[in-house]
This record gives sequence, structure tokens and C-alpha cells, in this order.
Amino acid sequence: MNPVKWLVRILPFSFLSHPSISADTITLDHSIRDNGDVIVSTGNIFELGFFSPGSSRNRYVGIWYSHSQVSEMTVVWVANRENPINDTSGILSIDSRGNLALFQRNQTLPVWSTNISITDTRNSIAQLFDSGNLVLFQNDTRRTVLWQSFDYPTHTLLAFMKLGLSFRPRLNRVLTSWKSPDDPGIGNYSLRINPSGFPQLYLYNSSSPSWRAGSWTG
Repeated sequence: MNPVKWLVRILPFSFLSHPSISADTITLDHSIRDNGDVIVSTGNIFELGFFSPGSSRNRYVGIWYSHSQVSEMTVVWVANRENPINDTSGILSIDSRGNLALFQRNQTLPVWSTNISITDTRNSIAQLFDSGNLVLFQNDTRRTVLWQSFDYPTHTLLAFMKLGLSFRPRLNRVLTSWKSPDDPGIGNYSLRINPSGFPQLYLYNSSSPSWRAGSWTG
């Protein structure tokens, strides 16, 4: 089977329980647990919660299209893709440092975290938008964006998402394939902007380019 498929296509996944619908935010007072809890974007376009891909029993936090939009489980982003949880004890919450963090039972260190420096640690809120973007921001009049999932894409490019270099924050947005339908860990294929000369979109197999879209002269 051609592994490129896992970069450009999403396959159906099984969900172990019927989700209980909730608001579109995670706050200090509202976390989600791996018991069917989800948050849902305002327009009921996307959901965020816990899932197991394919035949795997490992648990991941991900964003997928709402079942009102797509009948099959269609995951577009995964938080802990390299650090699965092996039971249903996961909790996604705002931690004491103001970060969005994923914890497992009897562990003091998070399995995954937004891991940024925040001044006002008691005023963070995470919200899932109808674009599919999960945004952590300061819940004040300025609503300063602290972190957003669009800056850390996994295997799916959504509308309004960007690829390539960003200087605020300093990062390189890249799409990376899943290892398999059962494992959303980082696979061999990546889609990225090569900034040398005129920027070009390249598909890489490991470190070797296998396709390019041509120069962009915008």
C-alpha cells in the first residue's frame, strides 16, 4: 500500500463511545476526560476529544469533523501523536502554568502540553473554532493568542492554515504523514515549503524529495 495515501487522505476510525456534547472551551473549571467528553465548535463543524485510530487501543487527543458534517470519523489533528495513552485515564485541562496539558492517571508530568511561558497563569482558556483551529488565549479584553494548533499541523491542511516559516512565533509549519492507519505517529512522508530561492512546495520521503509543485513567485 502506498504510504503517501496517509498524507493526503484521512481514513475512517472507530470511536469507542458515544460522545457527550459540551461547550467549545476548556477552562480552569472545565476539563475533558476520556469518558466520551468532547468540546464542539460553535457551528458544530469540529469536535475535540479522545479517540483510538483503526484497530489500536491507544488513546489520543484529536480534532475531527463533527458527525453532523462527515459520517465517518475523520481526524484532522492529533495532539499526542508520539505519546499515546494506554488506558482511558486521560484528562485534558488547563494546568497550573496556564498551559493546555494532557495528563494520565498517577502522573505528575503531562503526556503532552502547549508548553509555553505565560504571565497570567490563572486566565488561560482554550477554544475550538469552526475553522478547526484550537486556540489558547488570555481570557481578557485583548484576547491575546498564546498558542494555536494551526501553527503545529499534523497530517491535514485545513482552510486558512499556512505552511512554511513563521517568525512570530519562530517555527516551520510542515505536514507529516501518519505511520499507519493505526498509528498517528510521525511517518516517512512530509509536505513542506523549501525556502531556498523562490519558495517551492516539496513532498519528501524521509529526507529525499520525491515531488515538487514548482516555484512560487507570488
